[in-house]
Amino acid sequence: MRWVGTVLPALVAFMIFLLIWQAIVRVFEIKSYFLPSPIEVASAGWRIRNELAGAVWLTSRAAIGGFTLSVIFGCLVSLLFAQFRVVRLGCFPYAVLLQTVPIVAIAPLVINWNGAGLGSVIVISFVVSVFPIIANVTAGLTSVDPRLVELFRMCGASRWQEAFKLRVPHAVADLVTGARTSAGLAVIGAIVGEFFAGNATDQHGLGFLVPQRIHWLKTDEAFAAVAAATALGVAMFSAVGWLKATVLERWCDAQS
Repeated sequence: MRWVGTVLPALVAFMIFLLIWQAIVRVFEIKSYFLPSPIEVASAGWRIRNELAGAVWLTSRAAIGGFTLSVIFGCLVSLLFAQFRVVRLGCFPYAVLLQTVPIVAIAPLVINWNGAGLGSVIVISFVVSVFPIIANVTAGLTSVDPRLVELFRMCGASRWQEAFKLRVPHAVADLVTGARTSAGLAVIGAIVGEFFAGNATDQHGLGFLVPQRIHWLKTDEAFAAVAAATALGVAMFSAVGWLKATVLERWCDAQS
């Protein structure tokens, strides 16, 4: 019942949005190459379902790869930041700087250095999605109650015992929060990487499919690819939310 209460309002709002969209296209007689109707988008998606499925598979591989790297690397960097304050003060501003650089400026450089292919797309996805992990996990590791830290030190705990038995469990909720943001950004990074990889690869993901179809004036198929990309992002976000509500229930309140 809790799941129904959460999902049903969103589904109703989405259906109302589709009905309004369909009505606008019909009433104003908008050409399909400019704005296709939801029915035309669904028909186009079914028409190119095999190509769309292959593109989703390729983009999901890149997004999951970049997201996994961001979680591993972000947690290791955050642990280093939490253990050594000098390192945190010296390096954290550069992590922030990396987040402020537009990905459209980084992506061509990565592809130029590493070549067009899945590896470069994963790297771009990683660059986009790593900062929320670093920021949230670092905050969680460094916001432990000072009284608990003093208790551990009074009991003779080493620096690493304090880290893994006190700080890491405390930071799990922050990791999940960062991962939910990072999961969506990983999909964006993968699509941007595929957009710049372009014709240089044998297989094409959603990031290539969208501009290609727009160039061919097949806007309905481009909308279908955008819808698939949106569904992929929602799926990754939901997967992290499911992980929070089940596997990590001992640390995280599933209601938040």
